Amino acid sequence: MTATTASEPSRTGDFTERRTHHTAGSPLPESGGPGRRFVVIGSDVARKVCGSLQAAGHDVHHLTQPTDEDLRRALKEEVAGVAILLDDDVESLRYALAVEHIRPHVTLVVTVFDRTVAEQLVRVVPNCEVTSPADVAAPVLLAACLQPDLLALNRTPSGHAGARWAGEGVRLEPYRPPRSLRYRARLGKIRGQLRPHDGSSRIMLTGLAGLLAVLLSDWAWLVALHHRPPVEALFEATRTVSTVGPASVHGEDVAYPVFAIVAMLVTMVFTAVFTAGMIDRLLAPRSVGIVGPRALPRAGHVVVVGLGQVGLRLCTRLQALGIGVIAVERDPAAPNLRLARAMGLPVVVADAKDRFVLRRLGLHKAQAMAAVASDDLDNIAVSVAALAVAPELRVVMRAGDHEAIAETRSLFKIGIVHDLGSLSAAYTTASLTGLRLRGVLAHDGRLLVERGDGRFTPWPHPGRCDHPQDHRARWPGASPPPDRGPDADG
Repeated sequence: MTATTASEPSRTGDFTERRTHHTAGSPLPESGGPGRRFVVIGSDVARKVCGSLQAAGHDVHHLTQPTDEDLRRALKEEVAGVAILLDDDVESLRYALAVEHIRPHVTLVVTVFDRTVAEQLVRVVPNCEVTSPADVAAPVLLAACLQPDLLALNRTPSGHAGARWAGEGVRLEPYRPPRSLRYRARLGKIRGQLRPHDGSSRIMLTGLAGLLAVLLSDWAWLVALHHRPPVEALFEATRTVSTVGPASVHGEDVAYPVFAIVAMLVTMVFTAVFTAGMIDRLLAPRSVGIVGPRALPRAGHVVVVGLGQVGLRLCTRLQALGIGVIAVERDPAAPNLRLARAMGLPVVVADAKDRFVLRRLGLHKAQAMAAVASDDLDNIAVSVAALAVAPELRVVMRAGDHEAIAETRSLFKIGIVHDLGSLSAAYTTASLTGLRLRGVLAHDGRLLVERGDGRFTPWPHPGRCDHPQDHRARWPGASPPPDRGPDADG
């Protein structure tokens, strides 16, 4: 068991300072002793959880996508816990209910992204702990976007709490964005109003501005030169803009009829321009507004590339802090686009590897850019393109253990890189072995888990298990491949 010493906590408001020292020890602190039996279901993160449990001396039955019979065989003997780590919420729910039916009250850790599904699962299966890589990684990514010395940032009943490395331990303290950042973010939101990003919006606003210019010019002419009452002048100016023509010719003034003729002809052009832009906006789905919260901020904002579960969680947490955010999604049919629009998030549908797109997002005035797409190589490409556009930009990148990550970082500094798979695997493994956790953070290549009592415990980096992959069909009831043995032991 890893030896962990902690100093007496010093209170700062409602937050507690904890200093945790890292010492060498066995792979899993307080894992309940070796020799326990676990069942792990899933592929990528599951292999890391499986590897960590194996390194601690536990017996692990690894199933990739088991059938009903596979699951019954795996749970026939007594097990200390079951981890279900899948990307499909419905599939995770189905397996969790099946495990509870076969082995009631077993320790169960399940990955579920949808919070409604998670709440219902916990209600039906109280012995189940529900988590998701997005929830585990969001505090770490949020902190990296705001300040380089922040390790994690969480919301508490007393406000936001930031975790920083101090000496040989982690210190929790109240956090509020610096005044300069709040000012830049507020100013950037104001500057973003009536500054459209897409071409159709610019066309529509150009036509509208032209119509208003003609209306005001006509009204000012009648009021200043012909001394007409303001309301009557506005009535006649509106007739001109609607191409009906002025009500009457005023005296022997020839200039005004000529002006009215030109104004009506110009109005026809501006009306066509305005109508074209309006129709395009109405017919095409738009995720960016011209005014309001979905207008693109112009300074002090964070650009989040990838609107999956991780990107959406990060955007909402930035929004809660009052920081402007722009989400960039390449897939126009991404399932989270509708949810982002409902939450008032501005989303640009484009390829973030395009430097022209990045320049339009105002990277040179942004607070940071987070590349959090599911593909590591895409995140690398986006980060490289962003640094080419804004060399001083703070770049935060979601990564796995792809070889290209280490190779690229050896060539130049990409930015702040976080391995979401390792964070999620550490959280799952610690929960599976009986620890009650608040979160996981990383510092200087080390992982630390924050326990329920506020202490931080060093945690080993998970290694992958050596089980071969099982590529059987998805649930339910697919027959095993013909050359498989009786166990689907991954």
